[in-house]
Amino acid sequence: MENKRPEWSSYISFIIAAVGSAVGLGNIWRFPYIMGKCGGALFLLIYLLLIALICVIPLSVELAVGKFYKGDPITIYNKINPKFKFLGYLCLITSILIPCFYFVVGGWILNYMWIFLQPSIPSDFAQYFGTLNSSPIVPIILTLVFLLISIVFPFIGLNKGIEKANNFMMPVFVIMLVTLAGYSLTLPGAKEGLEFMFKPDFSKFNSEMILLALGQALFTLSIGIGIMMTYGSYLKKDVNIIKSSYTLIFFDTLVAVLAGIMIFPIVFTNGIEPTAGATLVFISLPQIFVTLPFTKVLAFVFFTLLFFAAVTSGISLLEASLACYSEHFKMSRKKAAVFLFVLTSIIAIPASLSFGALSEFKILDKTFFDFLDYATSNVLMPICTIAICIVSGWVIPHIQKEAFGEGRYASVLSFLLKYVLPIILLLVLILGLK
Repeated sequence: MENKRPEWSSYISFIIAAVGSAVGLGNIWRFPYIMGKCGGALFLLIYLLLIALICVIPLSVELAVGKFYKGDPITIYNKINPKFKFLGYLCLITSILIPCFYFVVGGWILNYMWIFLQPSIPSDFAQYFGTLNSSPIVPIILTLVFLLISIVFPFIGLNKGIEKANNFMMPVFVIMLVTLAGYSLTLPGAKEGLEFMFKPDFSKFNSEMILLALGQALFTLSIGIGIMMTYGSYLKKDVNIIKSSYTLIFFDTLVAVLAGIMIFPIVFTNGIEPTAGATLVFISLPQIFVTLPFTKVLAFVFFTLLFFAAVTSGISLLEASLACYSEHFKMSRKKAAVFLFVLTSIIAIPASLSFGALSEFKILDKTFFDFLDYATSNVLMPICTIAICIVSGWVIPHIQKEAFGEGRYASVLSFLLKYVLPIILLLVLILGLK
């Protein structure tokens, strides 16, 4: 019989699952896209400094709070003070809404994996992508299939489902990523791509670059959703939180850098813009793959890599919600998974139609898909991150020792947590609302 509070079977399993949560689509196309927008190497340098010196703080306190209080976000905030229970609900809402648009992209990935297994492939991917999203049925089916695949593992459980999925997918993901990055280094544009990534141009520095780097770092580490709080609640008592946080940051950043090494040589070899965003992955790169040797193999491996990244992140998003339903609302894990599948489907269906049948439906002048993205990334995640920093810094100061340990460096982190980080995050929130 499963314990009320399951635990990771090993520290390595926790790290792999946490890295799987952090390593998502944002590492593969969002990071190179923002890096391209901000001029390359200088952005990377600022990003590395911020993620190591600033973002480690909310990551550590989320893990520490989960480890100390042992519960889902709602239960944990209620234990701290019943007045803070609403913050747990904000985490729950955020973890519900993100999959509703994130899994739409996962559906596109499934479709592209299928395409490159077929005898013939489209000649014009811009037209194909438009046709795919204009369908009133296909995007819904793809989104629901991806949701079903992702929710199977939380449905099974922590050790037999989530751990086993990550323990298989993440090593395979890394092998594919390293292989594709190695292939990219053989292309004519490899030197130009590497210079773009690793040769800083300090004349391009501006304040917006800092905020974009900070926002990307917070986004990629799954901070402010309740995921790390939930994953932390499954940790054993003897785990060193600050060490775990830096281990997670190292591997997450390594994947982002490898993704850049994979993509930028292709971009510069073919003269396309690195700031293309989603169209880079679903239009520009597939169009390039068609011109390369071993077209189908390269493209299938690339989209399989994206699939694993999306699924491992999707699992953690669903687990954060599922933990609330199964623990706080006293539902069995399997009933909670079924309920979550239905709820997510209801919200995800209109999001999947935002590029076609419901493209004219707007909230705050945004499509439903874009509104969900905006509401979670620009509003809810920053608010939840500010909340955990303030609560950990001022309401439960004992958690700082759990998170940072002791010594001079721990004192610096505690000072930043209490006095600096909330102000920086508030600035990120205000600028994100513009």
